[in-house]
Amino acid sequence: MMIEIPKHIMIEMHHDASEPDSCDVIVETESAKIYTAVFITIPYLQRQMQLSYAVSKQIPDTLPVHYAVLETPHVVVENLARETIEDTIDNLMAIDVFESVFTLVTEDESEDATSRTSGAGKRATTEVAAVVISDVLVIEE
Repeated sequence: MMIEIPKHIMIEMHHDASEPDSCDVIVETESAKIYTAVFITIPYLQRQMQLSYAVSKQIPDTLPVHYAVLETPHVVVENLARETIEDTIDNLMAIDVFESVFTLVTEDESEDATSRTSGAGKRATTEVAAVVISDVLVIEE
């Protein structure tokens, strides 16, 4: 097993004032693999729970309940400072859980080219990752 070392960490800060406590993070490793995850804070989770509660109050035959469902990988941190995010990534790599938390968005050369999923997360093509990096992210270096 090869140890992954980050080459670049790219952070997209959401510019929507209603969600100041979440950001997308893309990690490119020295082996050219690209991973992604969403970093959030506790206030983000609280907003999601409030939203679920408000929706459940309006739907007939449902009980109002505070809950949050996170469908994609999320990492809960105290704040979204670059240092916090980078230190968290380092820790996840050091305790060997990085690949179970982040989603791989580049294809593994050793796998069948038609495979679109593997293990814990969905895979996208290298082209999709390139579009995300070049066209979607506001990169803070």
